Amino acid sequence: MTKYPVARPSLADLEEKYASDAIRSGWISSTGPYLERFETEFAVRAGTTAAVATNNGTTALHLVLAAAGIGPGDEVIVPALTYVATANAVTYCGARPVFVDVDPQSWCIDPEQVAAAVTPRTRAVLAVDLYGHPADYARLREICTAHGLRLVADAAESLSGSLRGKPVGALADATTFSFFGNKILTCGEGGCVTTSDPDLAARMRLLRNQGMDPDRRYFFPVVGYNYRLTNVAAAILCAQLERCDVMVARRRAIVDAYDRYSAASPLLSAPVTAPDVTRAPWMASLVLNRDAGFDRERLTGRLSDAGVDTRPFFHPLPALPAYGSLPVDAYPVSGDLSRRGFNMPTFVDMSQDDVEAILQRLDDALRGCRAETALR
Repeated sequence: MTKYPVARPSLADLEEKYASDAIRSGWISSTGPYLERFETEFAVRAGTTAAVATNNGTTALHLVLAAAGIGPGDEVIVPALTYVATANAVTYCGARPVFVDVDPQSWCIDPEQVAAAVTPRTRAVLAVDLYGHPADYARLREICTAHGLRLVADAAESLSGSLRGKPVGALADATTFSFFGNKILTCGEGGCVTTSDPDLAARMRLLRNQGMDPDRRYFFPVVGYNYRLTNVAAAILCAQLERCDVMVARRRAIVDAYDRYSAASPLLSAPVTAPDVTRAPWMASLVLNRDAGFDRERLTGRLSDAGVDTRPFFHPLPALPAYGSLPVDAYPVSGDLSRRGFNMPTFVDMSQDDVEAILQRLDDALRGCRAETALR
């Protein structure tokens, strides 16, 4: 029986060629031609004037918040349903993440709840493009402008997405990306911040390099961080960028197949994509319907037995011990999605036969759960 992981990186001869070239050149640390090339090319793809590469997506989040001056006593509004790094980056700054629920359609931060959560201590809104769907940046921009707040986007899951034809990298004051092994582009670990604010970009570059003055070597006017990406990792990313359109098209075909299956199933739902949105095909997301008669764990357990790996949706962050251990239902939409949602295998090198085999196993698992429920 073929087993299918939920994610697998797509690495080809081009990645090996560029990485080997970087190694042979001797430029293997945080300086080199591939770093400059990657930042230039990624900024163009993002539709911004600058891209600041980092060693992972979490440090990208921390870097932009630190560069924006977020600190102790400040508040940053974040969605309750996201990966923990979003809130952790706020906490690293000594600030307090203020959680609000997500929209039941897009699964992204609810702008009206954001507006209601603004206080005199609020300094920024950190939106997340959950599972590839861009947040409502037009409405969030209105709120941030009215209150003088920074708008930061966490686009770790939405590379190649767009809103009204504008790429996700250019929808906020600054946008962060992750290049972890399961992302649309990967170098194992890695991250980036895109922005068209030259002062913010300069500040991020200063802090990224231990706070060293760019015009005076080994002189450090501020306390910074070592958040630099290596030239070898950047070489892999340059190859990934060259292959990006082909990889995105393949992932989109896979996600579309899951969406078609769920649309025809009485037991499942797929995410709703807003009319003006291009959803990024990061990872296929399905939600078990409330009236299915069995829970997600029973279904995903059957899938695991059938060789199909899945992953549950994130826990609502306010329910985690680090952030208050509040009841899941304190944020009802986030809590409901967290209980019922799961991600299916989505990676470039899946063939059409693989997709059909996985969907057949999903169908068998649903039928098995339904039959088991009927016997009770």
